[in-house]
Amino acid sequence: MTEKAVKVFVIAGEASGDKLGAAAMAGLKSLAEVEFRGVGGMRMAEEGLTSQFPMSELSLMGIAEILPKYFHLKRRIREVARAILDWQPDVVLTIDSPDFCLRVADLVKAESDIRICHYVAPTVWAWRPERAAKMAKRVDQVLALFPFEPPYFEKEGLRCDFVGHPVATEDVASFDAVMTLRATCNLIDKPVVLILPGSRKGEISRLAPIFGETLGHFAKTHPEAGYWLAVAPGLEDHVRAAIKDWPVEVELFTDPVSKSVAFRGADVALAASGTVSLELAANDTAMVIAYRMNWLTEQIVKRKLLVDTVTLVNLVSESRVVPEFLGPDCIPQKIAASLSHVVNTQGHEQRAAMNLTMERLGRGDEAPGLRAARAVLDGISEARAVA
Repeated sequence: MTEKAVKVFVIAGEASGDKLGAAAMAGLKSLAEVEFRGVGGMRMAEEGLTSQFPMSELSLMGIAEILPKYFHLKRRIREVARAILDWQPDVVLTIDSPDFCLRVADLVKAESDIRICHYVAPTVWAWRPERAAKMAKRVDQVLALFPFEPPYFEKEGLRCDFVGHPVATEDVASFDAVMTLRATCNLIDKPVVLILPGSRKGEISRLAPIFGETLGHFAKTHPEAGYWLAVAPGLEDHVRAAIKDWPVEVELFTDPVSKSVAFRGADVALAASGTVSLELAANDTAMVIAYRMNWLTEQIVKRKLLVDTVTLVNLVSESRVVPEFLGPDCIPQKIAASLSHVVNTQGHEQRAAMNLTMERLGRGDEAPGLRAARAVLDGISEARAVA
C-alpha cells in the first residue's frame, strides 16, 4: 500500500457484524499499518476501535422496535456520514445491517468519491435480484460469503470478492467432550435429536407447536431417544414457556460451550431455516429443516422466491439432499418420518454434501477475515491505479 497508515472507517450494527468486523480488522492489521474509526461492538473494540456510539443503538429488528427510534436512527446516519466525510478515509467498510449502512453510503456518495466496501452480499440469488443493480450505484465493492454470489454483482459492473464463510474455519467440539456430554445424559448408545427452533420470539412461537408434535410422533418409533435444544441468547424463558406442553423431555443448552458440544454430539437436528444449516454441516451433523412464516409473508415469498430450496447446504453443494418442510408442507407427521429416516440411515445421504459445502466455503483455506482484508486492500490499490 503506502507508507502512511491506511484509514478504514468500519461500521457494524449487530453481533454477527461485530464478529466479522473484528476478524477483518485483525486481518488488516496483519497486512498493513491501519487506523480505524467507526461504529462497532466489543469484539471490534478489542481490535482497536473506539466506537462513535454504542453499537447496541443499531441492533434493532422489526417495525415495532424501529419506529420509536426512527428519528434517532436518522440522526445517527447523518452523524456517521458526516464523520466519514470529515475524516476522508481510504475506505468505508460497512458490514451487513443494510438499512443503516447503505443509507450512510448514500449520503457519503452524494458528497464524495470515498470508496465504499460492503461486507456480506444481499441474497439477490434468492429474493429481489434488483438489489444488485441498486447496490452497484451505492458501493464500489462487495465481499461475499458464498462462492456463487460474485456473478450476480459482477454483471452489474460491481466488484465482488468471495472471501469465505467464517463457519468453515471455526473450531468444533472434541470427541471427548461429546462423549462426556452423552454419558452425563445417559445417551451413549441412544439417538439424540438436537432441536433448533430459531433465534427470534416470533418464529419460536410459530414452530414450537409443530416441533413438539413432530417429536411426539418421532418418539413412538424411537422411545429411547434423547432431546437437546440450543437456546439463542436471552430467550431461555420464552423457550421454556413455548415447550412446556411438549410430549418429550428436553435438555436445554444456553451457554456457547455446551451448545457447541450439542451441535457436534447430536445424531440429527430438527432446525428452523437459516444459517444454522451451515453450523450443523461444520459439525457433520445431519439435519431436517422445517419452517413456517405468517400467512401473508408466505404468500409473498411463494411468488417471489427464485430458488427451489432455501437450505444453504443444498445451495452451496448444488444438491438437494437435506430435506426441508416449508410453509404448508411443514406437517409434523412428514417431518417425523424424515427424522426417523435420517436417524435410521445415520445421515449418510447428507455427508458428502456437508463436506463439499465446507470445502467450498473455505475449510482449509486462509481465515475469512484475512481474505476479506486482502480484498479490501486490493480494492484500494485498484482504485488508486485508475485514479
